[in-house]
Amino acid sequence: MQHPYYQSILLIERLHRYFLEVVKAELDGLAVRDINNVQALILYNIGDDELTVGELTARGYYLGSNVSYNVKKMVENGYLEQYRSPHDRRSVRVRLTAKGTSLAAKLRDMFERHVSDLQLADMDDPKLRELNEVLMRLERFWTGRVDPLVRSAVTPSAA
Repeated sequence: MQHPYYQSILLIERLHRYFLEVVKAELDGLAVRDINNVQALILYNIGDDELTVGELTARGYYLGSNVSYNVKKMVENGYLEQYRSPHDRRSVRVRLTAKGTSLAAKLRDMFERHVSDLQLADMDDPKLRELNEVLMRLERFWTGRVDPLVRSAVTPSAA
């Protein structure tokens, strides 16, 4: 029998893959073929913001090299536009184009449909809030295992 901690890790990983498949199915249903599911989520998370690749990475959504590649592809396919920051000419920022904004709105519609359908799965707001709280505690636990400053603040030293 596996420890519940390990089962949780496997479940989180599996749920992430399933959710990417849900997004892919949505894109397929919309006949969108020039963007993949991961890129669509990056696009959705940019929303109305204007960000650098570093800011996207710092938000913790994606790995740096993958963000750079995916941003490049989304620029090539007309979902994002890049421009130099007026304040720091070395910094390149991205924002959604009209095509990107249109797809982001369709993804927002998908999320709204999901929220409506959650009641059919017996998942109400209090249950989701509790789940989110547990996942945030797990995130803090993992952050403490990776970040030495957090680890020293969380883990008492052996004196």
